[in-house]
Amino acid sequence: MSTLTYPEAIGVGLLQGVTELFPVSSLGHSILLPALIGGKVQHDLDMTAEGSSYLAALVALHLATALALVVYFRKDWVRVAEGLFGSIRHRRVETRNEKLAWLLVLSTIPVGVAGLALEKALRNALGKPVPAAVFLALNGLVLLGAERLKRGGTGRRRAGHAAPADEPGPDPAIASDQRLTGLGYGRGAWIGAAQILALFPGISRSGVTMSAGILRGLHHEDAARFSFLLATPVILAASVLKVPELFKPENSGVLGPVLAGSLAAFVAGYVSVRFLTRYFETRSLTPFALYCFLAGVGSAVYLSL
Repeated sequence: MSTLTYPEAIGVGLLQGVTELFPVSSLGHSILLPALIGGKVQHDLDMTAEGSSYLAALVALHLATALALVVYFRKDWVRVAEGLFGSIRHRRVETRNEKLAWLLVLSTIPVGVAGLALEKALRNALGKPVPAAVFLALNGLVLLGAERLKRGGTGRRRAGHAAPADEPGPDPAIASDQRLTGLGYGRGAWIGAAQILALFPGISRSGVTMSAGILRGLHHEDAARFSFLLATPVILAASVLKVPELFKPENSGVLGPVLAGSLAAFVAGYVSVRFLTRYFETRSLTPFALYCFLAGVGSAVYLSL
């Protein structure tokens, strides 16, 4: 049986916290890097090996990353919660917060259903290094295609769609909410459904949702913000469903390393989302697209030799 050491757990935690939010696929990197390093690291971090504790550890690391998103967007989630409960209580969907709450709910349903039905089958069938490398290269092509096919964004320099009932305040986050609710539920659900592609190891959740948002006319800044908001409930729900695996007797020896790795994932996730929200104010997906394509092709060739 493989064991997870403290250095391995912290390293994977840092990797998870960064690659979950950068549009480069955390699952793809979690599969590829151990295979490229080889030796004991590959043995300990093989999620397909019988008795492996690696998959259980990844569950906790995902949860830590989601908590970093909750902390960073805490004001946004307070507004979303107020909007959702206010909408249910008053049986209406009129204000900006109410519309954003239901936009997130409806946009999360497709990937939630698909995840329950397909996640385990796809992970078992494709959770190997070479398929992950191929999908990582495809992820790069998706990002590059979105940049080439994008329409004019609805960011700070353009007007959004029809305004909700209440006017946005000076807070940039509230102004972004205004533009996001102008998407409409149909286009929001289409963007949310793009997360289904992230069930394939190597395809980035944030990458495909940002690409879908850009293709529907969002500016990079708004597409990134919507992607992070959409990812939070999905990651939390998936993590909560799998957290009990950590407390199985066979995983008792990894609880200490997992706790250390989770702390690393939280810090890395918080720093990453803080960086990316500023990065996408002025920059594009192109550098990440080139990295994914080259890293994916290079890894596939190397691992196939």
